[in-house]
Amino acid sequence: MTDKSPPAWMGIALAFYAFIAIGIAEGGLGVLLPSIIATYELTPATVTALFFSQISGYFVAALTSSLLSHRIGLAQMVLLAAVSVTSALYIYASTTHWFVMVATGTLLGLGIGLIDAGINTFIAHDRRANLMGLLHAFYGIGALLGPAIATTLLASGINWRSAYGVFAAIVMLLVVGMIWVISQRQPLMPSPPSASEQSAGANLGLALKTPTVLIAGLLLLVYVGTEAALGSWAYAVQTIARGTPISVAGYSVTAYWLGLTIGRLSMGQVMKSIGAVRLIDYSLLLLTVGLLVWWLFPHQLWSLPLMGFALAAIFPTTIWLMPHRVPAAIVPAAIGFVTSLGSIGAVSIPTAIGWIGDRFGLGTIPMVMLPFALLMLVLHRGLVRITIAESTAEP
Repeated sequence: MTDKSPPAWMGIALAFYAFIAIGIAEGGLGVLLPSIIATYELTPATVTALFFSQISGYFVAALTSSLLSHRIGLAQMVLLAAVSVTSALYIYASTTHWFVMVATGTLLGLGIGLIDAGINTFIAHDRRANLMGLLHAFYGIGALLGPAIATTLLASGINWRSAYGVFAAIVMLLVVGMIWVISQRQPLMPSPPSASEQSAGANLGLALKTPTVLIAGLLLLVYVGTEAALGSWAYAVQTIARGTPISVAGYSVTAYWLGLTIGRLSMGQVMKSIGAVRLIDYSLLLLTVGLLVWWLFPHQLWSLPLMGFALAAIFPTTIWLMPHRVPAAIVPAAIGFVTSLGSIGAVSIPTAIGWIGDRFGLGTIPMVMLPFALLMLVLHRGLVRITIAESTAEP
């Protein structure tokens, strides 16, 4: 009898597509913001309510992702999250009320947070560094496509709401894919092993008391915030503060995301050569150099792709290391918590940077970004020291 079960790689392919989808949904916002501000007669300060509304969704995802995946299954949780994101994007595309759009941000944040946590947990259990790098490279591809799609539609005279309709249709394909996955006899996205819902709750509580998890969460909060802040504000810094031609500035920001994607595609091979810890060390040193050059030499353009390349390995390598740093039982809860905490940084840090730029001038943003690289280096080395201390303390 011929086995007609689908190959296991199809689950990984859908995981990659999930990250493209959320990359598009998140990456396109920067291009659409001016149109949203104009439609609802907002200001750069009041529009940040859209960002903050997502934080509650990310926070709920941080605390519930591991519990939900053990209760209903990882594939079912990703399906629920994809439906949540699709619904939020369709509401963005159709509502005429600003308060509805703001409230819907919670739904969007919840869906993206659950997808982020669930897919990272799924790939982390494979323990192949090249797969983790590829996963986050596909997010970079989505972050490239989102602005490109939005720009093309706006340049064609199409309303910004239609762009969100397109984004919703892209995520809807993930919904269809996950329904297909669940219908298969072979589990293409198996849930991490757990004894019971009660043990999953206990594991979450243990994870939240584990210093390694808390420090890793802070590291990823700062990292994701730094990555998002550079992507959000680099264009304004180049064009408004430094007078760079619009097209040149646009391509330099595209080069930033391209550098991030190339770095993630190559991180698996680099990790094999120098190791995961040194990879993060060197990445943070390179990021510091890139930020210094961006600040002190305002007319060069190569610092942005350099910073993108430097940032590339930090998030996926930190996630890849979690199964090596914490007990196996709390890995799903730990990854769910730290990834969702990172998503909170994606909202809070770019908003804070925007307020500082508004108060002291956009030209100060490169200088303000530099301490974040140094803080990440301190947190990373703290994680290394804790891991070494815990390993030598074991009997």
